[in-house]
Amino acid sequence: MTERQSIVTNNEAETSSVGERFAAGLHAGDVVLLYGDLGAGKTAFVRGMARGLGASADDVTSPTFTLMQEYRGRLTLVHVDLYRLSPDEVTGLGVEESTEEPAVIAIEWAERWKGAPEEAWTIRITDSGGDRRQIEIERAASSE
Repeated sequence: MTERQSIVTNNEAETSSVGERFAAGLHAGDVVLLYGDLGAGKTAFVRGMARGLGASADDVTSPTFTLMQEYRGRLTLVHVDLYRLSPDEVTGLGVEESTEEPAVIAIEWAERWKGAPEEAWTIRITDSGGDRRQIEIERAASSE
C-alpha cells in the first residue's frame, strides 16, 4: 500500500511551494529521497521544505560541494547532495548519523544511496519543458 500524489508546477516558486506544503506534515526521523535530472528543481523543492519546517529558505543552496548542510527550524532539516559521490562513498558518509538530534533528512541524487530506508518518502521531479515540472510524491505505507 502506498500514499501517492502527482502535481504539476509552472515555475520555481510553485515547485518550492509544493515542498513547503509537503514539509508541513513531516516528522523528526522522516527521510525524503529526491530524484530528478540536473536542474529539475530538487533544490527548489528542498528550499520550500526548509520554509515549511520553519527554517530560512534563503539559506538553502545545493550542497553539491559541501555534501551536507543543516537548517534549523521547528525541526532540523539535513540537506544532503550525493551527486559527486559513488554508492561506495555514500556508504561511508554516515547519512543516518548526520545529526545529533532527530531531524528530517532530504537526499538529492538518492539513487546513489543503496541503504535508503524502505519507508522513506520518494520525490521524483521531471522537467516538462520550460519551467513546468511534474512532481510525483510517494511513500510506501509502513507495516506497523
